[in-house]
Amino acid sequence: MESGLEIDDGNETKGGMWVLDQKLDQPMEEEAGSLRNVYREKKFSSIFLLRLAFQSLGVVYGDLGTSPLYVFYNTFPNGIDDTEDIIGALSLIIYSLTLIPLLKYVFIVCRANDSGQGGTFALYSLLCRHAKAKTIPNQHRTDEELTTYSRSTFHELSFAAKTKRWLEANTFRKNALLILVLVGTCMVVGDGILTPAISVLSASGGIKLDHPKMSNDVVVIVAVVILVGLFSMQHYGTDKVGWLFAPIVLLWFLLIGGIGIFNICKYDSSVLKAFSPVYIYRYFKRGGKAGWTSLGGIMLSITGIEALFADLAHFPVSAVQLAFTVVVFPCLLLAYSGQAAYLTQNKDHVIDAFYRSIPDGIYWPMFIIATLAAVVASQATISATFSIIKQALALGCFPRVKVVHTSKKFLGQIYIPDMNWILMILCITVTAGFRNQSQIGNAYGTAVVKVMLVTTLLMTLIMLLVWHCHWILVLIFTGLSLAVECAYFSAVLFKVDQGGWVPLVIAAAFLVIMYVWHYGTVKRYEFEMHSKVSMAWILGLGPSLGLVRVPGIGLVYTELASGVPHIFSHFITNLPAIHSVVVFVCVKYLPVYTVSEEERFLVKRIGPKNFHMFRCVARYGYKDLHKKDDEFEKKILENLFTFVRLEAMMEGCSDSEEYSLYGQRTQRSRDFLLKDNAHTSSSDIDLTISTVDSIVPAKSPLHANNTIPSSGRESSQTEVDELEFLSSCRDTGVVHILGNTVIRARRDSGIHKKIAIDYIYAFLRKICRENSVIFNVPHESLLNVGQIFSV
Repeated sequence: MESGLEIDDGNETKGGMWVLDQKLDQPMEEEAGSLRNVYREKKFSSIFLLRLAFQSLGVVYGDLGTSPLYVFYNTFPNGIDDTEDIIGALSLIIYSLTLIPLLKYVFIVCRANDSGQGGTFALYSLLCRHAKAKTIPNQHRTDEELTTYSRSTFHELSFAAKTKRWLEANTFRKNALLILVLVGTCMVVGDGILTPAISVLSASGGIKLDHPKMSNDVVVIVAVVILVGLFSMQHYGTDKVGWLFAPIVLLWFLLIGGIGIFNICKYDSSVLKAFSPVYIYRYFKRGGKAGWTSLGGIMLSITGIEALFADLAHFPVSAVQLAFTVVVFPCLLLAYSGQAAYLTQNKDHVIDAFYRSIPDGIYWPMFIIATLAAVVASQATISATFSIIKQALALGCFPRVKVVHTSKKFLGQIYIPDMNWILMILCITVTAGFRNQSQIGNAYGTAVVKVMLVTTLLMTLIMLLVWHCHWILVLIFTGLSLAVECAYFSAVLFKVDQGGWVPLVIAAAFLVIMYVWHYGTVKRYEFEMHSKVSMAWILGLGPSLGLVRVPGIGLVYTELASGVPHIFSHFITNLPAIHSVVVFVCVKYLPVYTVSEEERFLVKRIGPKNFHMFRCVARYGYKDLHKKDDEFEKKILENLFTFVRLEAMMEGCSDSEEYSLYGQRTQRSRDFLLKDNAHTSSSDIDLTISTVDSIVPAKSPLHANNTIPSSGRESSQTEVDELEFLSSCRDTGVVHILGNTVIRARRDSGIHKKIAIDYIYAFLRKICRENSVIFNVPHESLLNVGQIFSV
């Protein structure tokens, strides 16, 4: 499929394939990265849950925790006129933290995970499983039988069923849903640029406090140096220093909480009256438009919640909830209350409120911890950006780029070199261009509020289609969320000309790239579907396919999961020969987070046995990765040999367009295969396994020469002959036949389509990775077949 990708990994892994088929009842490893299996566990010991909650601090809460560095300055960029304004702003911060991160995200949105995976694409995948909302219709009914393809059913007359039919009835609604997801994704990319900029610049600003005459250029240079070092270290992966993240962030939260208590006691304990919402009303009444626009600074107190949801994969929801309620939430409230207490006595210090409120004795240690915490926060958003770009790749919404797996322990840790350097350049540009926290804060707020709005709209559909909530509950959740978030959104609109335009430009650029690429991918698939060859045409050619059958195996790559692709007819029309064995290989991604190794490959026969034509479908989830050391070709051939053996055992052969798929392992069939001297005849096999559309095992131990063990009556002479024939063809050589399809806009197309297809898509195709590199195809075994079609 167009959205394949590759991993470069110098480490050895079991069987060459990314190991995802671990049993869920195996003991958990010490590292947090192996905690992906935790989601299926129902109970944890108290100590184990505390350990997970501790580890989650360094991965999930770094961004949210560094907000006290810059919130009050961005709320009052022009200074503080009235002490009551400080109380009103603190009250807004308290209730913002309570309503959005605590109630909405930690206790509601985090439950809407896809087997532990978070982020906008995880929500989109859930919706695609419960409704036919995917824009590329390449799914087969057998995909729904995957272990990870979990979905709920509902009554046809229910409100959920009506919503499902409403969404599926119109292509425009499906495209609108996809665009909504892409907008949220682009804004997360914007976060990956703006979070390091504002966090590191704010932390570096502490240098000036001890040297008031120091130029701001020095602070910017220090921030840029830290950013260059941060992005340059990405290729090592956070696995090397990840064990430091949780202690650093925990120490950070304890320090800011402790300093907050100190400041409340020392300066003004009356700030605690901000817990009364009355002061919010007074704040807006007194401030008018200026008070309303200050919401753009207030909302920076809840930045990081989008990274919280996107980085959810490493930990169970209960651990994330425990860490927030016990450590993060109270420490943040104390930190903001302490700063407010300090500002009541020192209104002129709002620009450096965080650093000036630190007691002199711990100033420099706190400066070091703040800088480290800013780096951790930046790392979390950068990792989330890599993860969400990877998911976009899998859904055909981003050009093929190099993806490197940086850790065997942290299965979700990846590194995308191209995106890393793009993020670094944009981040340094923003830091050096704006040079102050205020304008970067305006830009940051714009990006964050749009991600929240997208999440709210997606959650509305999740609550209807997945959770089957009553429409009244959905209306309450959506109404309250939109009321708060639209208030923030209206406030940031006033600051579009003061830096808020930056994430809009960044998001627009990435949205164009992603949508154009997806549009081209859809058009390529539609071309394959409309131009595929009928079985009647294949049968009419006869066993030789009307050509010379040369020894060897030809792997013909196609995006079709059914039918004979146009590339095949185009190939044999121009060349006088075809290989003795032809296998149509389709690599497709499904709206699931992973597909286990036992369920990955599906095989069927096309035409009669003497045609020696097969189809192999390789299925992946959006978190699955191709590794460079994956023996993809070997695995295809292993499954092909196993299919032939099982086909003879069960006396089943499919010469129709329907699948006779061999992909999932059942205990009964596994036991049947492993008996060398079995006394069970094929007629004793369960009829549910021997039917045409059945799913039976694709994996069983093969001898080195890929022949089957002697098993008496089960092995027919025909089966042995075909296996020997396949073995000889494999020994002769395997050729990978890939289509090189060029898309061009029709001459009568509009100017927008010509620009999108002939320039943008063509340029992206030129710079993206080739499929031959993705599947690690040797150049000497590669054959490209060119095609041109107009859209």
